[in-house]
Amino acid sequence: MTRIILIGYMGAGKTTIGKVLAREMGMDFYDLDNYIEGRFHQKIPEVFAEKGEEGFREVERKMLHEVAEFENIILSCGGGTPCFFDNMDYMNLQGETVFLDAPPRVLKEHLQMGKTVRPLIQGKTEEELIAFIEQSLQMRLPFYQKARHTLKIETIHTKEQIKNYVDQIIDLI
Repeated sequence: MTRIILIGYMGAGKTTIGKVLAREMGMDFYDLDNYIEGRFHQKIPEVFAEKGEEGFREVERKMLHEVAEFENIILSCGGGTPCFFDNMDYMNLQGETVFLDAPPRVLKEHLQMGKTVRPLIQGKTEEELIAFIEQSLQMRLPFYQKARHTLKIETIHTKEQIKNYVDQIIDLI
């Protein structure tokens, strides 16, 4: 029975790398945000708007506890998931946690390349975006650093780079 839980800031590559890792290892892939959306039949920003951040974090915690009971999975968590309640300690008990550690410059590039609408960063200039990432990353790092493993991430442009990160995760665990 194996559970690999990927954590890190938004744009670190958790979903991109997680999907390929799951395929390579013959495991099921779950993205916690997508799981929540499927269960609640609402997009994350709608759940956030309806329940507020505190309510959303409660939902996120319950869904984390649900998915992290599944066996032979790769789980990609939302960037804030490790930072609330006892989520990080719980994840460490449930499986191998891997912090995808990307510097602010890389996170900015990935977020700008990404297709996902992210309410937290909409409408920000490049300078505002970097400042926002640096500030929130500073607050989240103590939680992320509790992961069992850390993998340094640089800008992902190719399938070969993704495969390289997948191989490194397999070696780590």
